[in-house]
Order: sequence, then C-alpha cells, then structure tokens
Amino acid sequence: MLAAQRHSRISQAVQGGGVVSTVELANSLGVSAETIRRDFAELEGKGLLMRVRGGATRTDHLSSEPPFVERFGSAGEAKAVIGSLAAELLRPGQTVVIDVGTTATHVARALVGNFSGVVLTCSIQVANELSEATGIEVHLSSGRMRAGDLALSGPTTQSFFEDVYADVAFLGSGGVHAEAGLTDFYLDECHVRRTIMRNSATHYVLADSTKLQRIAPYRVAPLERVDRLITDQQPPEELERAITVSGGEVIRPGLPPAETGHAGARERGNGTDEERT
Repeated sequence: MLAAQRHSRISQAVQGGGVVSTVELANSLGVSAETIRRDFAELEGKGLLMRVRGGATRTDHLSSEPPFVERFGSAGEAKAVIGSLAAELLRPGQTVVIDVGTTATHVARALVGNFSGVVLTCSIQVANELSEATGIEVHLSSGRMRAGDLALSGPTTQSFFEDVYADVAFLGSGGVHAEAGLTDFYLDECHVRRTIMRNSATHYVLADSTKLQRIAPYRVAPLERVDRLITDQQPPEELERAITVSGGEVIRPGLPPAETGHAGARERGNGTDEERT
C-alpha cells in the first residue's frame, strides 16, 4: 500500500474520535507498527492528528493541508454525496460560483447533465470537469495558480469576483468550527472567498464530516456570515447549535432541501471584508 493511501486511511480512522491504536492500524493495513509510527509523525507534522501513547487521536487545529490527490481520494463517497446535494439545490438558468477544493470538484462533476446555466470559478479542476458539459457556460478567472489544486487566487482573482453577482455560490473550506467559524489554509484564497460571499444571493459552505469542528490557520468568516452548510453527516451538537443560533442552516442527507436565494441570505452576506475578519 502506498504511503498516500495509508495516510488517507489513517486520517479517516482518527476522525471518529478517541484513540486509534498503532497495532490495530498496522494489522489492518498490513504493515509494521514502525511504519505506522512514521506515518503518525508525518501526519502530526501536518497538523492532521496528535500522537499519544499507543496510537494517535484527532486534533482540532490544522497547520497544513494534504496534497490534492490524497484529499480527493479521502472521504470520496462523502464528497460525492455533498456534490449531489449541491446539484439538487440549483434551478436552470442560474448564475453559480464554484470555489476551489476537492469537494467543489465533486459539485462540478454532479452538475454535468443535471444543470444548465452559467458557472464562474477560480478552479482549473472545476473548469476541466465542466469543459465538455452541454448547457453550461463556464467562466474561469485569472490569477496566480497554486499547484495540485490548480486553484487561482490573488488581486486579479478577487477583482474578477467583485464584478460577479451570483445567484448561488458553493464555497470550499479547510474547517468549520463553532467558535472560529469558516477557516482555510491559504490567505489569498480567503480574501477571494469573502468577495464571493459578499456578492452572492445565497452561499453554501461545503464540508465533509472530517472538517467539522476543525480549525485551519486563516479565518474566512465567522458563522454569522455563513448562509448554509452542506455536509454528509449530522454535525457535532455544539457546531449545529452555533450555526442555527447565528441564523444559518445545515443541509445533509435525510433532510428536505432548502430553497435558494432567500432575502435574508443576501442581507447577512453584505458585510465588508473588515467585518468578516
């Protein structure tokens, strides 16, 4: 088994809480305990877990993000579920912004054959997913490209979205936390994301369950500025309560879909960048 595959399996295992045993992981993955310890050390260096006696456990604070290929394979089924939920929220003819990230790529994939309208994005990965789609007009921003994710950011990207007023926006995330709010790993992309939020009638944060109650290094916005969260499982009680109290909404499998474009979403999304930091 490749190291990237092991890291993906280990990351998924620690999300359930409690302590993941070194010996049990070694047996299930067919490698030595020493290999697992080295994997733990590398993942701890990325802020993805914390080593403890006999194993490892999750940490709420993340210092860096794993590579795109590793993240795309991790929690793939959950991200596909989120993509399908997002596609079901759209109506024909809408103008939609799709942000960067692996889950955003799953949203784009779910739109092919199921949506007609305009999509604007700062993700080359998203644009590639939609390049052959019929009925979708794709606009790709300019900007400085980040390798792996093929994400575009910087002043020209922010300027592009300042001139866009979308019906719906789907936003990537590094973490969603009851106190820290929406956070991410790249400061320039946080600035772009705040512009998208401000100019969208309704925006949805995309976060699989591994990102709930996690904190990435940079804050995008407090929960009061988040319209809705799309996730694959019921969030931890503390987070769900904080979202509800702040006027937001959680969308997950088993719940009826929400209506897009309500007036309150735009009112809550019109704060300045300074108000969001």
